[in-house]
Amino acid sequence: MNDTKNLGIIALESYSQRAKRINQILCEWKQCDNLLIESQCPRFASGEAKAIIKESVRHKDIYILADVCNNSLKYKMDGELNRMSPDDHFQDLKRIIAACSGKAKRITVIMPFLYEGRQHRKTQRESLDCAVMLKELEYMGVDNIVTFDAHDPRMQNVLPLKGIENVSPALQFTQALLTEYEDIKVDSDHLMFIAPDEGATERVVFFASVFGVNIGMFYKRRDYANIVDGTNPIIAHDFCGGSLDGMDAIVVDDMIASGGSIIDVCKQIKDRGAKRVFIFATFGLFSSGFEKLDKAYEQGLFDRIFTTNLVYQKPELLEKEYYMSVSMNRYIAAIIDTLHNHGSMQKLTKPEDRIHKTLKSYK
Repeated sequence: MNDTKNLGIIALESYSQRAKRINQILCEWKQCDNLLIESQCPRFASGEAKAIIKESVRHKDIYILADVCNNSLKYKMDGELNRMSPDDHFQDLKRIIAACSGKAKRITVIMPFLYEGRQHRKTQRESLDCAVMLKELEYMGVDNIVTFDAHDPRMQNVLPLKGIENVSPALQFTQALLTEYEDIKVDSDHLMFIAPDEGATERVVFFASVFGVNIGMFYKRRDYANIVDGTNPIIAHDFCGGSLDGMDAIVVDDMIASGGSIIDVCKQIKDRGAKRVFIFATFGLFSSGFEKLDKAYEQGLFDRIFTTNLVYQKPELLEKEYYMSVSMNRYIAAIIDTLHNHGSMQKLTKPEDRIHKTLKSYK
């Protein structure tokens, strides 16, 4: 039995339901009753807030869970309901850290979707929000940050003397696909992994290397003469890769936001003769609703969308015929257990050995 006296988990309201399951898993492993530390972030009528931790954290190894994408939560400000934004969630995270008052032995923040991760590099005179966020957490005394499938993994360079673990959910996607579909032929004649843009290439190369198949890639041709909603609009997606005729194609990306780009990519894949199209996306934000995706599915442009439960999932999404949720609760429990016992994270961040075993068992 592992010592749990100095281990504590604090879940922000944005992660409270999933944290209960993670706590249950850890308690089963460690033969204890509870590791969750009760906390609150109440607000005044003005919208200002404070954090309250209701138990001692002195000399504890604390793990704080936060979902900055949970837009289902609301609070009252000036008598009206205000939906919580990523900015609100990040402020509450800092409040919880501040409430620890420097008494915790070690603080690890588990933030699956890296706050402002898409605002990661400068292309003009603009803010560099993700880097500023990481420096703030460092200043506040955070020892480790755990995130999943960061939009740009180079953000780890912002804190060279602190631990930033960028975890891949590739194992869980592999297990979900091969459990759901028993007729996948894992060879270069029948399967191809595809990057919807150049930014997703590293993810696709990892999958293709482990599976032993080829890759394809789309690159976004943009209108650099104009800026719409802060970015240069996409003119077209151009494909680089071999024949897709009669093959299964798996499109891999870090997130689905509006879904417009992924639908265009799927259409081009189907136009090139692909038999089936599957989508792996770590974060399913679906920020523009489901109308476009529903229509694309009815047109046969894709067969299944897999996303994790690392961020808030809209109830409507869970009812979709084309959707499959991939649970990461057990993996997060394993990460907490590994870090608490000062173990190596290598096999968790890049789980190629376990994927190989899964493929071998499937074949």
